[in-house]
Amino acid sequence: MQIILKKDVANLGYAGDVVTVKTGYGLNYLVPQGFAIVATPSALKQLEETKRQRAHKEAKLVADAEALAAQISAASVKVAAKISESGKIYGSITTAQLAEALVAAGINVDKKDITITSAEVKTVGEYEASVKCYKNVKGDFKFEVVAE
Repeated sequence: MQIILKKDVANLGYAGDVVTVKTGYGLNYLVPQGFAIVATPSALKQLEETKRQRAHKEAKLVADAEALAAQISAASVKVAAKISESGKIYGSITTAQLAEALVAAGINVDKKDITITSAEVKTVGEYEASVKCYKNVKGDFKFEVVAE
């Protein structure tokens, strides 16, 4: 069954995408929750008209996201953590801590959009993370874990 997504759905697509899903998933979950509508011919026509109208707005959003990604890549981020005598961190560095550090650097991002790309952060040192700025625009940055 084909549906038109009204909202972004993880691992399925973004708002405005036409995707094929199993009938039960579409009719029992996505449509009642307000995430999608059934892709009828009239709904598809309306979607095409809406896409045409949003094309120039999309270009501006992508440009803004790329500017944010460049700003994130240039940022110098340090995260303080309590360290044991052996050099290990008590607990772990989380995306919430990275979001706070980015906000302190003047970049406002949501912790849900941050992904730590390095292995587990358990010791002092430099690590990498990425921020999803827009659909296909990501900003990678390095952060340093320092002792409190």
